[in-house]
Amino acid sequence: MQTEFLDHASALDEAASAFVELRPRLFGIAYRMLGSASEAEDILQEVWMRWQGTDRAAVDNPSAYLALITTRLSINVATSARARRETYIGPWLPEPVDTSLDPALGAERGEALELAFLLLLERLNPTERAAYVLREAFVYPYRQIAEILQLTPVNVRQLVSRARKRLTAARREPIDKSEHRRLLRAFIDAAQTGDIAALEDLFAADVVSSSDGGGLRGAARFPLLGSLRVARFLAAFAPRFWPGAEMEWVEVNGLAAAIVPRGRSGVTMLTVEASPQGIHHVMWIVNPVKLDAFERSRPRPAAAPG
Repeated sequence: MQTEFLDHASALDEAASAFVELRPRLFGIAYRMLGSASEAEDILQEVWMRWQGTDRAAVDNPSAYLALITTRLSINVATSARARRETYIGPWLPEPVDTSLDPALGAERGEALELAFLLLLERLNPTERAAYVLREAFVYPYRQIAEILQLTPVNVRQLVSRARKRLTAARREPIDKSEHRRLLRAFIDAAQTGDIAALEDLFAADVVSSSDGGGLRGAARFPLLGSLRVARFLAAFAPRFWPGAEMEWVEVNGLAAAIVPRGRSGVTMLTVEASPQGIHHVMWIVNPVKLDAFERSRPRPAAAPG
């Protein structure tokens, strides 16, 4: 009896070790599929439960098996999430994660993690998104993706090619992290003073301002479009929003962002999407659920030795 117990405990330890080693990559797949760190964590909880109940001696490749389960569960959740987002109050933005210490999100290609790119992924259906993420962000072989999606390798190649063309056509020319931070800082300086001309100079002509509040009172429920309209709104908004605000600079999904106190009731996260043509998208995240999830993703200081 004791021998059986020890064998079982040893098997669980091996299962846990394999799962922990692969967890960053599995989280990276689920997060890119869903645009939500909390939903990705829920997926990983379910994957772990299934992994414990699996006949692991029959699994030749734990990495491939766990990627398969993670992807299929993520497709199911993404399908239902599309319906939920149709009833979401106001603009929807992805749930941000802290990347200041480069946590292992399993990315071979970091640009597939940026908030603006996660928004573009929403244009793909869940199966297209899975094929694209597995191939482009994680460089899985087409044959393995085909097994995961229960398609032929030829079909997977077509899915990835179609998705790549759609995303490339919609994506702005990227800028480096330092230029992004410079533009964000210049935007905040101009927004704080309500300088309409300075804001317009920073904006691309097609600039959009989106506020994700999930129905929170005071959050704009419709995007603002156009450089002059956005600049005028920000100038009118400045006297109520900025005075006394002590910003905290953070790194969100690989790029700079600012956390700004919002009166006594909470905070707002602010970042931008930009290209060499200027700022195209101003993103305000006000939804407390998403901000709480971001706080949970932040590294915690080590406890003092006791």
